[in-house]
This record gives sequence, C-alpha cells and structure tokens, in this order.
Amino acid sequence: MPRTPRHCPAGEIFHVLNRAVARLKIFEKPEDYDAFMRVVDETVAIVPLPIMSMIAMPNHWHFVVQPTDDTQVSEFFRRLTVTHTMRWHSHYKTSGTGHLYQGRFKSFPVQDDEHLLWLMRYVERNALRANFVESAEDWKWGSAHLRRLPKAKRPTWLQLPKEVTLPRNWRSLVNKPLTEKESKAIKRSIRRGTPFGDSSWATQSAARLGLESTLRARGRPRNEN
Repeated sequence: MPRTPRHCPAGEIFHVLNRAVARLKIFEKPEDYDAFMRVVDETVAIVPLPIMSMIAMPNHWHFVVQPTDDTQVSEFFRRLTVTHTMRWHSHYKTSGTGHLYQGRFKSFPVQDDEHLLWLMRYVERNALRANFVESAEDWKWGSAHLRRLPKAKRPTWLQLPKEVTLPRNWRSLVNKPLTEKESKAIKRSIRRGTPFGDSSWATQSAARLGLESTLRARGRPRNEN
C-alpha cells in the first residue's frame, strides 16, 4: 500500500531533512557530493520546487523550501531520495544490501519571520559549525556558496519568495554563531518534529497540519497523589 503523502500545503515554508541509516556516511568524497547535486538539478527539472536554502553534509542534508502546490514536497523528496539511493548503490556496487537513508524525509513548517532567518543561518553554516571550512561559503555543496556565484552560474532553483529579503549583512550573519536561544529552538523543532515559530503560530500550525502530538510533553504523566 502506497504511503500517504505528507501534508505540505502550497505557499507555506518547510524545513526538510534526512539522514543516513545509523548516521553512517552518505558522502565519502567530493564526487559523491557532486553526484547528489546533479540529482537535485535533475529532480527540480521534473518537480520544480523552489529551494530557499540547502546543504549536503557527510551523513545528512537540509533543505528550506516553499512549495507551489500541495504535493510538491512529497514528490520532490521521494524522487530525490530514491534516485540518489539507486545511483549511490550502483556506484559503490552495494545494490541489495539495504537502505541508504534512515527512512522517509522529515518536514517541519517554518514561520515566515525571524525564525526563518534563524533556520536558514543554521542550515547554511552547518559545515562551518562542524569545522569543515573556515567560512560557510567555502562549502561547495550548500546555498551559502551557491549564493556567492555569479548569477549565470547560480542554480535557477535557488530562489527566495518576494516577501523574503535577506539582510545586507547576510554573509556576516551566516558566519556568526547562533545564540543559545536560537540554536536550542531549532534543535527542539528537529528533535520533536514541531512547527518552528513562536508558540502561538506553532500551536495554530500544528492544529492545521495535524501535528498536535509534536507539541505534547513526552513521557508518562506525573502521579500527583
């Protein structure tokens, strides 16, 4: 029985991510990253999902997207992961040995305010935070680098909606660590699968998208007797 597509309505912004099985490496060498980026290009040509921000890391990747129809997110990331998995196994001659990714992609709605900028900084500075590069834009397989390319060489899929404008000092902001508050809020959203925004917006979004369970406290309730 086919899986029910994730509910990612058109016009909303989503943080999408996936990881390798057991957090093992997906990308061993530069050519592996290049191959993944080619799959991104090919997938966008079939499912033209606007991508606001992205990065590929050794055992996971992040995207920030704004779909233009209700099925775009599910279709895009299904094609992306299936195609990438098939080519990865073919390249490493490991077909039939099991899954590459830990499961279906995860997606969380994002509020279109300062929370979006926090998240985009978090995504774009991933390689810098991991000490792989000295500046975020030095990591070739992420939007911090792609944004610095001449327009003619920049992927057409990297685009911001008209209502979103990056600060003029965006490069400096991306290379600056997030505050503890910002970092904790993002990590909680990733860990729990909660909408990323202020509490009122998150509650409304959870109700609208059927994500109420992600806002509930975990664990057994305390015995008050």
